[in-house]
Amino acid sequence: MILNLFPRRPDHLLADAKELKRVLADLHVAKAGNAVDEVMNWFESLKDTKDFRLDHYFDILRQLDEAAQPHLRRLARDYLQTVGLPRAEEQRLWTKTCAYWREIASLYSASVERSQRDPKGKGVDLFKTSLALADTRAQAARNVHLKWLAYRYGPIDDSLWMALGQTYLAAENAGHAQKLLQLYPTLRGMTSVAQQYLRAIVFFASSMDSLLPLQIELADRLIAHFLPCFVFSADCRRDSVYWVDAASGSVPVRLARHPGSTRPGLRFYSPGTVLAALEELIHVVEHGEIPPDLNLGGDYPPNVLLPVLRHLRVHWSVHPPQRLFQRHAVKTRVTVRHGFSAGHAVFGRTASALESNLANEVWLVENVSRGGFRACVADNPADRITLGTLLSLQPEGGDNWLLGVVRRFNRLAGGRVNLGIQLLSRQAQSIDLRPRRSGFSAAIGVPGIWLRDGGTPGQVRIVLPRGDFNVRETLEFADAGQRHVLTPAELEESGADYDIGRFHDPSSAA
Repeated sequence: MILNLFPRRPDHLLADAKELKRVLADLHVAKAGNAVDEVMNWFESLKDTKDFRLDHYFDILRQLDEAAQPHLRRLARDYLQTVGLPRAEEQRLWTKTCAYWREIASLYSASVERSQRDPKGKGVDLFKTSLALADTRAQAARNVHLKWLAYRYGPIDDSLWMALGQTYLAAENAGHAQKLLQLYPTLRGMTSVAQQYLRAIVFFASSMDSLLPLQIELADRLIAHFLPCFVFSADCRRDSVYWVDAASGSVPVRLARHPGSTRPGLRFYSPGTVLAALEELIHVVEHGEIPPDLNLGGDYPPNVLLPVLRHLRVHWSVHPPQRLFQRHAVKTRVTVRHGFSAGHAVFGRTASALESNLANEVWLVENVSRGGFRACVADNPADRITLGTLLSLQPEGGDNWLLGVVRRFNRLAGGRVNLGIQLLSRQAQSIDLRPRRSGFSAAIGVPGIWLRDGGTPGQVRIVLPRGDFNVRETLEFADAGQRHVLTPAELEESGADYDIGRFHDPSSAA
């Protein structure tokens, strides 16, 4: 009984302040991957330890998390910016980082739940001063986890939205949902539980499945920058675009589908003043400048940032993009070849190209419209197919080939992938172009794919090998006895192995 008068020391190495200080110092100088692994091991060891006061336990958790942050930023830079990163290393970085953010969100939430489950427990009163920080870090960790899932295009587990909604409502009931605080000592700015929930909703509304991973990172940084401009409230405004039921953990839903009766967890999102602020930034970046207060996590040229800004302008509108053409459910197959070289061979109609099945794949088409279709690929094509991949497609039972490009990429459960494919042309034709200049180099032809349909009178669209579009070089080709002289107008887009250029062509004006 005398022993019970004295508090028991937790049976854990980190309960000793000197040992904790030593571990944190070692983490500071460790290699990034090793440091994150070590922190994860400490997290695992803390789960089963008894006799920790809650405030003491949370303080250790907080310090370990803070020690891991610079290493996590390094892993993210390696993942996003390393050119030619091997697939196995990319998978390792993704798995390690995703696991960290999922785990730390769970641990912070478990601390909050412990305080609610045992309000008279050891250290609970002292922990209450850190309750807002625990909730906000849990929300922020879920947001980063959401972003890393988006890097590989999902799928997103419903439990993630459930946790975001429940934490937001619990914080609102406790009175600290709007409390602004510094998330980590090394991060600028202030945030709150409510802002982190809104950030997840804006992220969802920004259509990340049509952006590349680095563009997703930039879009997320822009969301953080503009977050104060958005409006998130329990009232439906005239400019509200999405609603969410935080109590049921629903994903955000467009107001095209009405939420029905009023409910305690119902919240509405609207763009507020963000469009005006975004237009101002686009204007600045179009003039070759990046504002010094815009934290992108690195230095990026305007031509990298502009496509992301323009993408967000479309999806943050009060009237987000709707499908131009009605989709129809089908079940049919298409033969597929990918890449510029395969397309040039196919649309050249050479016997060897059409008869060869060596490079063919067969995909299942699930719905179609005038503008494209959605294909389901059973075997994961991530090593071969990415956003922007050029595709040559032949519908089952037909002899015509179509030219398309991957615009959306969504991973599904069971290793399947859904691809949103935009049709570029139903009447593509391979051509050989020649630069209009003298000398030996003029004799060297440039392969191209002429998109014969959907053009503007007096202009043509040509697909060229990547890097072969030159705004200062006129090209020419002959077709059916007619000579076409092409003056470059603009580079429409670039993919992994191709450019799509617009050219002035007087002979096509008729």
